[in-house]
Amino acid sequence: MIINNDAMKVSSRPRRSYHIMAFVRLFGPNGRKGFFLMNSKHEHVSPVKKLVLSAMFLALGLVLPFFTGQIPEVGSMLLPMHIPVLLCGMIVGGPWGLLVGFICPLLRSALFSMPPPYPAAVSMAFELAAYGLTSGLFYRRLRGKGVAGIYLSLIAAMLLGRVVWGITRWIMMAFGTQFSIALFFAGGFTSAVPGIVLQLILIPIILAALQKAKLIE
Repeated sequence: MIINNDAMKVSSRPRRSYHIMAFVRLFGPNGRKGFFLMNSKHEHVSPVKKLVLSAMFLALGLVLPFFTGQIPEVGSMLLPMHIPVLLCGMIVGGPWGLLVGFICPLLRSALFSMPPPYPAAVSMAFELAAYGLTSGLFYRRLRGKGVAGIYLSLIAAMLLGRVVWGITRWIMMAFGTQFSIALFFAGGFTSAVPGIVLQLILIPIILAALQKAKLIE
């Protein structure tokens, strides 16, 4: 049986071209920059990109608390899980930030027993979900305002997230947990001041660096 090598080469080109085009669609014309490029008015962001980026932020949320030694007192001050959730909402979108924020503390509690499952992990799940959703929704509206838009989005997300946390803990009182206005302000604001300051410093710097590198718009 005689096989025409030229015919095989020609027939393989369309298939090879198809794979190349699929790769370009996924990663964009500029390689890794296309993969991270979000918030573009002219680009349809595929669910695959959003899923992969969300998984990356979820992994960061699982890993970063190790840098606080998994000490609850230190974690409640520096709030390491909050940073990737806020970034996920602002870069990938509010719904994805909500999903990552809700899953992160529950998954981390199941894997590493920190935060404690109840009431900490449950209340944090609703709190971080609110952070991810509101940061994304506000930033989508305010991103044209530059740095001011970033700070307004962060402050709005921080306030609404803490309100959601307080409401969640208040509902949990029906199941035997203790909570009060004093505990709300102590846990949500007083002890969290270092983490709030850290977020207000780091997140605008990270977003500015990504925009300068043209990884996001």
